[in-house]
Amino acid sequence: MEANRLFSMIIGGSIGPVVILVTAIIMIWYAGAVYLNSSFLIDRYEKNNIEWSFSQLASDSWSMERPVLPSPHQIAKELKKTIWNQKITSPRSLVFHSRVTLSSAMVGFIMGTFLGIVLSVGIVYVPALDRTLMPWIITSQTIPILAIAPMIVVVLGSMGIIGLVPKAMISTYLCFFPVVVGMVKGLRSPSILLVDLMNSYSASKVEVFWKLRLPASLPYLFASLKVAIALSVVGAIVAELPAGAQGGLGARLLSGSYYGQTSLIWAALITASVISATLVTIVGRMERAVNNRMGLQI
Repeated sequence: MEANRLFSMIIGGSIGPVVILVTAIIMIWYAGAVYLNSSFLIDRYEKNNIEWSFSQLASDSWSMERPVLPSPHQIAKELKKTIWNQKITSPRSLVFHSRVTLSSAMVGFIMGTFLGIVLSVGIVYVPALDRTLMPWIITSQTIPILAIAPMIVVVLGSMGIIGLVPKAMISTYLCFFPVVVGMVKGLRSPSILLVDLMNSYSASKVEVFWKLRLPASLPYLFASLKVAIALSVVGAIVAELPAGAQGGLGARLLSGSYYGQTSLIWAALITASVISATLVTIVGRMERAVNNRMGLQI
C-alpha cells in the first residue's frame, strides 16, 4: 500500500515524469550505440577470429575510442574532461568556448530584439510598412541560414569587420523575425472597443501605445523572446562554422568533425542545449517578474 502511494506521488509530481522520460531516452541511447557501432566491431571480430557474445559486443560498443554514436557515459566523461578538468581560460575548455559563443549570441539577441520591436511598431502604425515591409520580412526567413552566413562573414570581412560583429549579425538575422511577428500580433491584440474608449477620452496615439497596446503585447513579446534567445545561440554557432573561428562551440564542432571525435561533438551540442535552456529559463523568470509587477495572472 505504501509502495503504491509512493509510486503515485512520483508519477503525479513534476519530477517523476521527467525522470522516467530521461531514463527511457538513456536506455534507447545505449541501445542505439550498440546498433550503430556493432557493424565495425563485428567485422573486427570476424577478421581476427574472435568469439564474441552480445554482452561483449555491448561493452565494446560503449567503450570505442571513435564511435559512430558515443554512449551517454562517454559523453559525460568528455564533459568532465573539458569542463571540470580544464581551466576556464584554456582553449580546450568548453567553458571558454561557451563564453565566446554566448557573447556573440547575446549581442545578436539584443540587436535582434531592438530591431524587431522598432519594425513591429512601424508596421502597426504605418499602413504602408505593413503592406510593403512585412512580406519582405517573411520572405527573408526562407533563405537558409547556412547559405547566408558565409556571405555575411565574407562581405563584412572585406570591409575589415571581423570577430564578434559578423557572428552577432547572423544571430540578429535569426532573432528579429519572431520578435516582429509576436509584437505585431501583441500590439494589435487590444479590441476595437478599448481603443475607441481611449480615443473617446482624447488619448493620443502615444498614450494609446504606452497605456494599452504595449502592456497588451508583453505576453506575446516574452513568448517571442524565448524563441529568439534560443535562436541567437544557434545563429552564433552557425556563424562560427564558415568563419573558421578558433573559439566558440562551433569551432569545437568543427574540430570534433575533422578529427573524428564524436564525443567532443556531442559534448559541445549538449553544452549548447544547456546554455539555450538556461537563457530561456531566465527570460521566463523575467516574464513572471514583469507579470507580477503588472498584476497579471498568465
